[in-house]
Formats: sequence, C-alpha cells, structure tokens
Amino acid sequence: MTNTPTTIPKRNIWPRALLMLLMGIGFQLAATLLGILAVVQFVLALITDAPNARLCSFGHSLGQYLRQIADFVSFATEEVPFPFSDWP
Repeated sequence: MTNTPTTIPKRNIWPRALLMLLMGIGFQLAATLLGILAVVQFVLALITDAPNARLCSFGHSLGQYLRQIADFVSFATEEVPFPFSDWP
C-alpha cells in the first residue's frame, strides 16, 4: 500500500485578494444602487399603482450580481463576477 500524495496546484492568493477587494467595493456600490432602485420603484408604484417591469427585471439581475460577488469573496466559487464575466 503506497500513499501517493495528490498534487493540488498551488494558486497565487494575492491576485485573488486584489479581486476580492475590488469586488467588495463593487458589492457596496451595487447594494447602494439596489437601495435607490427600491425607493424609485416604491414611488413609481405609488404613482402608477403598479411596479415598473423594467426596474423589476434590473433589480432581479442586480440581486443575482450581488449573489455572485458574495459567492466569489466567500470562496464558494472561483468564477470572477462582472466585469470579468457576463452580466447575470
């Protein structure tokens, strides 16, 4: 019985740290934008008695983007979110 160690490629953590910092800043900006969008959507719903469909769609994709960032910075995935990949 031989124990052959499996070779796991060692990745450089410093470029990921820089990307995590940038994605953290992007998360804060996107979360602020989502808050503004919620207020605008509420005001429009008060005025027109219905939510704006385009803002609903954008809010949904913005929420998915925030999820992608959270997955990346928590090491749940290695896929770097937008602008390094497609918008959700």
